[in-house]
Amino acid sequence: MQSVSRALRAMEFVAASRDGVTAKEIAAHLELALPSAYHLLATLTESGYLVHLAQNHRYGLGYRVRLLEQGLERQLEVPPLIAAAVRRLHLEADAAAYYAVYREVDVVIAHVVDSERRPRVQVLDIGFHEATHATAFGKVMLAAMTPEDRGAYLDRVGLLKCTANTMTDRPQLETHLEKVRRSGVALEIGEFQDGLSCLAAPVRSSAGAVLASVAISLPSADFAARRWNLERAVRRGALVATRAVNSL
Repeated sequence: MQSVSRALRAMEFVAASRDGVTAKEIAAHLELALPSAYHLLATLTESGYLVHLAQNHRYGLGYRVRLLEQGLERQLEVPPLIAAAVRRLHLEADAAAYYAVYREVDVVIAHVVDSERRPRVQVLDIGFHEATHATAFGKVMLAAMTPEDRGAYLDRVGLLKCTANTMTDRPQLETHLEKVRRSGVALEIGEFQDGLSCLAAPVRSSAGAVLASVAISLPSADFAARRWNLERAVRRGALVATRAVNSL
């Protein structure tokens, strides 16, 4: 198990570097002797999960990693009716649109629709499951959790300060989430990324339970100019997605 953990940590470390990493850097990161690091890197290279960039004396991600990404996308793939609802929201709001779901104890982006004119936030791709307290779709789904489940979840993931505007105080966040529950919409302005705003609304089961959320993102200046039209579009998008979910 320790070997598996080290291999995964090594791959994450390599993935975090744009230009790859050296064996010495891997050894230092994993607190391994250099020969042990070389053995680990050789195993991952032979398996296709890393490549040895011999000319630069560095290691980069291998092409089998793509199989893992494709597998995650298949497992999170949404039905056509849901995909159509998110595309409709993208077009109506003229903004990148997202669909997030619960996946066990995490909140995960399952579908994104964007365009060259309205690109997605760079890190908000399928499978993103971080910073729920700082994203509008995350707030919708945090607000729907029981206090016990939300407390346990936040204890596990923490409240990372993404920007100067991020709420990292638990009582402040709880007050904010109560407003989200009452209003049926979640807003964040510059809490996840500076200069970016997001708006989200819940997707519900026929019994009223929150199953997912739809959201949009766009530059804060553009958002401020179209605030109320965007909220109407997101609320309609949530209703369309709710109908789609309950027709499946």
